[in-house]
Amino acid sequence: MISWLVLGLYASVSVRASAPAGPWDTFNYAPKSRTVYPTGVKETYGDVRNPKALTSKGTATLSGNGSWIALDFGVEVGGLVSLNFGKTTSQSSIALSFTESPMFISPLTSDDSTYPSANMSYDGVLHVPAPLPTGFWTQPSAMLRGGYRYLTLVSTSDDPVTLSNVSCEISFAPHFPDLRDYSGYFYASDPEFHDKNFLTKLWYAGAYTVQTNTVPLNTGRQIPVVQSPGWQNDATLGVAGPIIVDGAKRDRAVWPGDMGIAVPTQFVSTNDLLPTRNALSTMFAAIDPHTGALPESGPPLSQLGSDTYHAWTLIGTHNYYLYSGDVAWLETVWSNYTKAVAFLEGKVDSTGLMNVTGLRDWARLGGGGYNSEGNALLFQVLVTASDLASHVNATGLASAWSANATALKQRFNEVFWLPSAGMYRDNDTTTLCPQDANSMAVLFNLTTSAKQALSVSKGLTENWNDLGPIAPELPDTISPFISGLELQAHFATGNDARAMDLLHREWGYMLYTNLSVQSTLLEGFTANGSLSYRSYRGYNYDPAYTSHAHGWSSGPTSALTYYVLGLTVTSPQGRTWSVAPHTSGLNAAEGGFTTPLGWFGVKWSLEKHALTLDIDAPEGTSGTVRLPFAGKAVVNGKATRVSADKTLQLSGGKHVVLVSE
Repeated sequence: MISWLVLGLYASVSVRASAPAGPWDTFNYAPKSRTVYPTGVKETYGDVRNPKALTSKGTATLSGNGSWIALDFGVEVGGLVSLNFGKTTSQSSIALSFTESPMFISPLTSDDSTYPSANMSYDGVLHVPAPLPTGFWTQPSAMLRGGYRYLTLVSTSDDPVTLSNVSCEISFAPHFPDLRDYSGYFYASDPEFHDKNFLTKLWYAGAYTVQTNTVPLNTGRQIPVVQSPGWQNDATLGVAGPIIVDGAKRDRAVWPGDMGIAVPTQFVSTNDLLPTRNALSTMFAAIDPHTGALPESGPPLSQLGSDTYHAWTLIGTHNYYLYSGDVAWLETVWSNYTKAVAFLEGKVDSTGLMNVTGLRDWARLGGGGYNSEGNALLFQVLVTASDLASHVNATGLASAWSANATALKQRFNEVFWLPSAGMYRDNDTTTLCPQDANSMAVLFNLTTSAKQALSVSKGLTENWNDLGPIAPELPDTISPFISGLELQAHFATGNDARAMDLLHREWGYMLYTNLSVQSTLLEGFTANGSLSYRSYRGYNYDPAYTSHAHGWSSGPTSALTYYVLGLTVTSPQGRTWSVAPHTSGLNAAEGGFTTPLGWFGVKWSLEKHALTLDIDAPEGTSGTVRLPFAGKAVVNGKATRVSADKTLQLSGGKHVVLVSE
């Protein structure tokens, strides 16, 4: 039963309002019920009678040691398995194994979630020993499996066992009575991809990925990890729940860098910001009171020593406030927030740059010293900190942080810009031009001109292969986390065709490859598309450890809303907003999101050289409309003058804008 206390807290942070119904609902991957059943049989082995009956709550029988059936739930699920035992003997016994990817279906082991092991079998199976219980059985709560698509049931004795009513009780998003009740939507047809519904499916895949990453408080991976074989997911994740974590299967911990992508996804799809507030509160509660240092990750991992993830917590604070307008919460963390900003500023030395000494990061190599990625993040911290200070009447801090950002921008360009490459270099002693810092430089407005930003956008494509960008700072790796930043950078420079190409390559591969769950998004993969992500960088050559539902890979969800649809909020809760459609080779797009002020919706269609744009924004708000081309404009039936920069100023309400060249 959903706690009324949780629901009360949820209502105080996130305004629940259902998005309009339409054909886009077909592409929502979230289950219709919290109790889900297998939709198919993937594979059987040995003596398995009537296996398909388990997809309709019927009865199947496994006979003989080693006989097994792999059931397919159709999409990523997570939670506790229940089933009924029928005819058994005193010697009958079974085991359960779980996997996200069909590559790792096995009667002997699950995919790995506890620890990466080169033998790809650290986790093992969940044994249900003889004598089996009579009737209904539920997986022990500590053995919860946070993310999987395939469940294998295997007989571990010679005696038969009859099973029925196999199901999974969904554990994620515990505060959602209806998992499909999103407060935002997106819908567009893609004329260039092999599946015209790709963009809509991708938007919902990102939304569902983050939903699977929103978990109950006491369902974290135990640290220190349990011995092999085994897993245990009953650790406390923070100060309150529900809480947003990095992945459904693993690590099941708060990671602020991941939230830099996942939280915008959360905002545009479900407006489910309570888990974000709980995650940020968890990070600030763990601040070092003497130094102002924030941890890299939440408990039970509680890793320390990351300047970049420290910065992401501060950037995430601004994101949360921008979306929620929760000034009461901001005031409770303000003292720790200012200490944390000062901690980073204290690393700026006589060079005018931050000397990065907290080296932990998203897995990239070479991040220490006068590093461009770390300094790009510091710049964004200062810009967003200045904005936050203005909302709590800390005018002195706002001015100081703004001035420091301006000075840092100048030094950033003096030290890191590499004219021969037309890009930013990784540090002050190298010619390597990383994907992360260059994407951030464009996205955070560190570039000094449109020409420079265009140069960076073009230079980033030099890293591409057929499946996406190979990060120079982590060779043989395609990182959807960093590619999500790059995607936005291409849109921001007006290179819409380039952004769409990146979507088709990288996320088109992730969503359709038969290696994946085809409903949520991969943590990462290698340059040739294998699951051996980060094998040489902490994952011990264990492709079974790679997560298939990682919120940091959901960048396209917010990008499609912010750029293709063109709808963004520009002040807390959307009191001011912007509509700037990037038509991106499409004929039409529609969608929107909800804030505490109400519904924000956009629908546009393009025919020949004429654009029809419908805008719906709450009364009392105001916004800027930037048209994709210059021309004659008619607003609500009246001819309207368009400024030289192709913008219109509108108040809240419903508007129809017609523009023709």
